[in-house]
Amino acid sequence: MRLGDFLRNKIRNFLHIEPAANHQIVLQQRLDFYGNIARNKLWYRGDSWELSDFYSQLDVSPTLFWKASSTKGMEIHKLHTGIPKLIIKTIGNIILHDYNGLEITEPTAAEQWEKIAEDNKFKKLLKRFLKKILIVGDGAFKVSFDRTLSGDVPIIEYVSGENVEFVRSRGRITEVVFLTTYTHNNRKYTFKERYGYGYILYELYNDNDEPIPTGFIPQTKWVEGQGVGFDKSVMLAVPVIYGESESYEGRGESLYEGKSDAFDALDEAWSQWMDALRAGRTKEYIPENLIPRDPDNGKLLKPNSFDNRFIEVAQDMSENSNSKITTGQAQIQHESYLSTYITALDLALQGIISPSTLGIDVKKLDNADAQREKEKATLYTRGNIIELLSDVLPELVIAAVCAGQIWHRQHVEKPTVKVNFGEYANPSFESQVETVSKGKTGGIMSTEAAVDELYGDSKDDEWKEKEVRRIKEEQGIVTMGDPPAVNIDGDA
Repeated sequence: MRLGDFLRNKIRNFLHIEPAANHQIVLQQRLDFYGNIARNKLWYRGDSWELSDFYSQLDVSPTLFWKASSTKGMEIHKLHTGIPKLIIKTIGNIILHDYNGLEITEPTAAEQWEKIAEDNKFKKLLKRFLKKILIVGDGAFKVSFDRTLSGDVPIIEYVSGENVEFVRSRGRITEVVFLTTYTHNNRKYTFKERYGYGYILYELYNDNDEPIPTGFIPQTKWVEGQGVGFDKSVMLAVPVIYGESESYEGRGESLYEGKSDAFDALDEAWSQWMDALRAGRTKEYIPENLIPRDPDNGKLLKPNSFDNRFIEVAQDMSENSNSKITTGQAQIQHESYLSTYITALDLALQGIISPSTLGIDVKKLDNADAQREKEKATLYTRGNIIELLSDVLPELVIAAVCAGQIWHRQHVEKPTVKVNFGEYANPSFESQVETVSKGKTGGIMSTEAAVDELYGDSKDDEWKEKEVRRIKEEQGIVTMGDPPAVNIDGDA
């Protein structure tokens, strides 16, 4: 046997690998879908006592800042920065500021939608919708009628995800179920409105999840029969799902999903910094014989925590004593606390929004180039939301207009709808101008392409054409009309 074969056999026998045994791994979720929504809402509300109460009732690690309890006598003031609420409000304001309305090609449908939008105060409805969808992650619009409130005009409501269920068939939503809880005679009842293609069904369940007649409680006596039917191509509910939850199948996810630990660490960094400032206040040590006295009765004045703080010390009774007032103050490591806070803030905002978008002083965080790169996080988030709205809002307009046609027993005709959004005016606009200018002067971009790239959807085509004409006139470029005809045949 050759030496090589001998060594191969030895290695083969030495490296005998047994396959891994099958192990069953069980993970216990601490929160269900509704508990997760409650946590996201509390982060948005931003009340420190609510966060503390919520986490104290959760079976989570006791080392979490909002879960941990202080040792008696060493209490720390737990502070919340309010960053989660600021993120949602800022992103919502950016989207609303860039929203330039809807385009409906059919004049009759455009007139109907204008009336519906005015009656429902659509701009305010859109603002409330954006806030809820970014906090919860999903929900649905519901189109209904109530003669006592709006006459013959459809009513548009947005229902958040905790009160909505989706029914799917082969991965597609075929039915949206709206849940409403009523209380009657100290018992709770669940009213379900099932919105599907061509029908709306009404169901009522008691607290034992048993179906009962809808007229059993006064809140649902208005229901006539089991529901209504109409054109099967129309569903008077529009589901809205932002993102895709990895924990809850078929549901959306909050804008700051997975950021709870980062927000917890940010609040801890800020609270520790403020606690160090409180503990490091200037302290005065005053001997007893130098403490101010009450001019009326001669008693020692007690220190006031607001404007006259001092610590009383025993008087020095030695022969060469020299009573004097001394002051002391702890040295606070501001740079260390600032560095910790910035790092925690950076982790909390990563992938969602740029610090400069929130109005945070960027000079002490990064240089200008780094900030322009971080601004892309805001652009990506804005782009995802606009993509969602570009799909949802046309469907909502179609559902509302078709609802009016069904109500008035007209022929159902779906309009063509387009959503217009302007460009986001971010700090990197000057870099965009510089890039377009280089392309234009380098001869690889025409004036028309430069104007279109620079202004995008913020200006219409007519304005862009006029701008191109103005630029060419300023540069001395004259556009010629049709060339004169040439008489080839030589006829007079």
